[in-house]
Amino acid sequence: MTEIAITQGDSTQELAYRSGYAGASEEPGGVSSAAGPDLAHIGRSVAELRKSFDAGATRSLEWREHELDQLARMLRENRKEIAQAVHEDVGKPLAEAAMSDVAGARGAATELRKKLRKWTAPKRVKTPIFARPGKSMILTEPLGVVLVIAPWNFPVDLALNPVAGAIAAGNAVVLKPSEVSARTSELLARLIPKYMDADCVRVIEGGVAETTELLAQRFDHIFYTGNGTIGRVVMQAAAKHLTPVTLELGGKSPCIIDASCNLEVSARRILWGKFFNCGQVCIAPDYVLAQADIYEALLEQLKATIVEFFGDDPQQSVDYGRIINARHHQRLMRLLASGGTVFWGGQADEADRYIAPTLLTDVPGDAAIMQEEIFGPLLPVVKVADVDEAIAYVNARPKPLALYYFGSDRENRDAIMARTSSGAVAVNQTVMHFASSELPFGGVGESGMGAYHGRHSIDTFSHKKPVLMRPTFFDPKFIYPPTTPRKAKLMSRVG
Repeated sequence: MTEIAITQGDSTQELAYRSGYAGASEEPGGVSSAAGPDLAHIGRSVAELRKSFDAGATRSLEWREHELDQLARMLRENRKEIAQAVHEDVGKPLAEAAMSDVAGARGAATELRKKLRKWTAPKRVKTPIFARPGKSMILTEPLGVVLVIAPWNFPVDLALNPVAGAIAAGNAVVLKPSEVSARTSELLARLIPKYMDADCVRVIEGGVAETTELLAQRFDHIFYTGNGTIGRVVMQAAAKHLTPVTLELGGKSPCIIDASCNLEVSARRILWGKFFNCGQVCIAPDYVLAQADIYEALLEQLKATIVEFFGDDPQQSVDYGRIINARHHQRLMRLLASGGTVFWGGQADEADRYIAPTLLTDVPGDAAIMQEEIFGPLLPVVKVADVDEAIAYVNARPKPLALYYFGSDRENRDAIMARTSSGAVAVNQTVMHFASSELPFGGVGESGMGAYHGRHSIDTFSHKKPVLMRPTFFDPKFIYPPTTPRKAKLMSRVG
């Protein structure tokens, strides 16, 4: 086995937890290796899946349709138990868990099932003159055996959404859920074999040792959701087998607010995206850049909206979530103390994994909270003179997974879209673009590579194979040697 070092010292472990990495262990330790638990079953499982794939078990459209039906059925029949597990693991309200995890994954499987034949049909393309008579087409073929490494913050949707895409494309799949969301991991490991083809779809539970062993296997694609630090480890492991990867990472997604915005609507939409799942969302607004003219008014509107959403004591609100665990809580409190003034909120209760929805002002640009992805309910609000300053602020930092603009000024909107780079842009809205299967979801630069959702999931887990077919009744000899001056002249004109 090739040893892949997933260190668990303070810095890497902290980054792993911050971005929802699926393979981070609860306790600090050393470099992972095969030592410890018996890992032989992992190699056997991958080999068995490859045997099934090579035998053609996953290729038929009928098999794919059946498995997608079964996946949707599993989510429908067990929706209450799944939502309860997510609630217990992550601390998000039951309604949130049912919507974002259960309904989201079920919707993905249902749509892929409905449009599978259309999205995987051979596509005829033009044949160049020199290859005529003949016909050309592009076939969508499965890659083989796929590994999906899922995070804890949306432990069902971010696991089963890519799994559904891999199945729709005709692949065999290994799912590695996050052991940080242990209740959900156990539930998926128990339910999936009951509903799905165990010869072609497997769940491997465990922590760093199991993830390390999985990364030592040969896969045909690796789909990882988490942070950039572990994303680099995944790429390093994939390089040994020249395995393509999709990396769904994170970053600091900014909100740019200009004076033309609707303050009341903007505040609602910003805070809805920020405090959904208590801020533990890779595309949550990470900080706000507010034009000076409306800076004070925006702060007051944000404060009023927090009270409207969660009351004077959000800790008592059934609509407000919790931090995943004590380690995350401590990290967020360190960020809170790194600089700035608390304008609203700031209260915390580690025993309850609670941190109040918090607005921060006067935050230095070099403070830790402005350098690290927050991944929690802390929102710095930074004053800028104009949109040009906001654009410069964004461009001085790594490319974010999402960028949000609030305002009605077309010139400012277009300038932001043209002069910044991000995984996605949403205008007068946050987070909601994730739910659109028509839009590819993915990052750029340090926020990730590759994309999925809807048809884009099939594209990610497929190879577009070009095919040229020609008859034999017509076979002009001028393309064959020997080359005469007349042949050379004719050949120079073909194109």
